[in-house]
Amino acid sequence: MRSLFARILLWFLATTTITVLGLIVTRSLSLSGSPGRQPPFARTVPFLLVEARHAYETGGRSALQAFMDRLRSVYEVDAIFADASGRDLLTGEDESDLIRAAKRRPSLLRLRRNQMISGRVSTDGRYWLFLPVAYRRLGFWFLIPEDLWVIGAVLLLCYGLALYLTKPVRRLQKAVERFGQGDLSARAEVFRRDELGELATAFNRMAERIETLLSAERRLLLDISHELRSPLARLGVAVELARSGDNREAALDRIQKEADRLNALVGELLQVTRAEGDPASMRRELVRLDELVRDIVETNRIEATARGCELSLEISGAVQIEGQPELLRRAIENVLRNAIRHAPAGTTVEIGLRGATICVRDYGTGVPEDELPRIFDPFYRVENDRGRSSGGVGLGLAIARRAVELHHGSILARNANPGLLVEITLPSSYPA
Repeated sequence: MRSLFARILLWFLATTTITVLGLIVTRSLSLSGSPGRQPPFARTVPFLLVEARHAYETGGRSALQAFMDRLRSVYEVDAIFADASGRDLLTGEDESDLIRAAKRRPSLLRLRRNQMISGRVSTDGRYWLFLPVAYRRLGFWFLIPEDLWVIGAVLLLCYGLALYLTKPVRRLQKAVERFGQGDLSARAEVFRRDELGELATAFNRMAERIETLLSAERRLLLDISHELRSPLARLGVAVELARSGDNREAALDRIQKEADRLNALVGELLQVTRAEGDPASMRRELVRLDELVRDIVETNRIEATARGCELSLEISGAVQIEGQPELLRRAIENVLRNAIRHAPAGTTVEIGLRGATICVRDYGTGVPEDELPRIFDPFYRVENDRGRSSGGVGLGLAIARRAVELHHGSILARNANPGLLVEITLPSSYPA
C-alpha cells in the first residue's frame, strides 16, 4: 500500500476497531464477572437469584412463575431456576449440563443452541439461576443503538483527520512536480503553521532561491557573452590593422589594451566564482578590521593621486571581526576603487570605520534613485556611465556584495548629494 492517506485512514480504523472490540469485551464481562470483581450486570444476577429463591420457597411454583414472568417483561429473557442436581424447578427439565459447564469455567458465558447463558449458584449451593441471551439480541447487550452513532462519528473523524494530514502533502507533491518539470514559479500553498506548513514554507524558500540562482546564471551568461563580444571584435579589427602594416604600433597597443581588458574580465569572473563557492569551506579567522582598512587605503593612494583625487581616512577605534581576510579585502577594495574611478579631479574620497561599519563616499555625480538597487548586479552599469569610460567591467560591486553576504553582513548604497555613499556592515565585532 503506497498511499499515505490510505495508511493513515486504515491505522485510525484499526484503532477504532480495537476500541470497539475492547468495549464489547468489557461489556461482556458485565454478564459474567468474577466474584472478586463484580461488574454491574454480574451483581444483578445474584440479586435475581435471591429473589427467585425467595419466591419459590415462600410461594412455590406459582410464585416462581410470577417472578419469571416479571423478569421476562423487564429483561426479555427466559431464565432457568434449577436445584443443585440441575432440575428446572419450573418445568422439571434436566439442566445438569449447564451446571457442569458453569463449574468448569465459572467466569465465562456458556454456549447452548442459539443462546449464550450466564449462570450463578446460591451461597449454600442449593439453587442455580441461568440467564440465556439469544444471538439476535447479543448486539444489544454489547452495543446499544447510541453506540452506533458514536462509532459512525469516530469513523468520520478518522477520515477527516487522514484528509487533514495528507492534503497539504499532496499540494506540496504537485508543486514539486511542477517545479521539477521546469516551472520555476511553482510554489506550495501555505495555510497551516504546523510542521507541514513549515515544510511547505521551506520548499518555497528553496524554490525561490533556486529560481533566483538560475535566473542570475542565465543573466550572467548573457552578460558574459555581451562583454566578451565587444573586446573580441575590437581585437579582430586590431589584428587586421596589424596585418595590413598601417600604423602597426597603434594596432599592437590596441591589441594589448583589449587583451588586458579580457584578462581583467576573466579575473573578476573567477573571483565571482570563488565567492559563489561553498561557504562552509571558507576558513575564518580573527581579522583586525581597522588595520585591514588602513592597509587598503594606503595601497590605493597611488591610483587616487593618478586620478587627481585624495583619500581621507577616519577610524574610530580598533575593531576585530571573524572572517576571511582575502574576501574582506576584495570587498572593501572594490568599493574604494569604484569610488576613486568616479570621483572628480580635485575632490576627496572619504573612508570611515565606526565599529564594524565601513563607509566610502565620493563626490561624483551619484546614481539615479531607480537604478540604485541594481548597481550590485553583475555587469550592470548606469546609463550615463558609471563604469565603461572608467575601465570597469561591472563586477567589482557584485563581488563586494557576495563577499559581504558570505560574512552575513550587508552592503547598501545611497546618494549623498553630491556623490555616492556605500556602507558595509559586518556582524560579530570583538574588542581588539
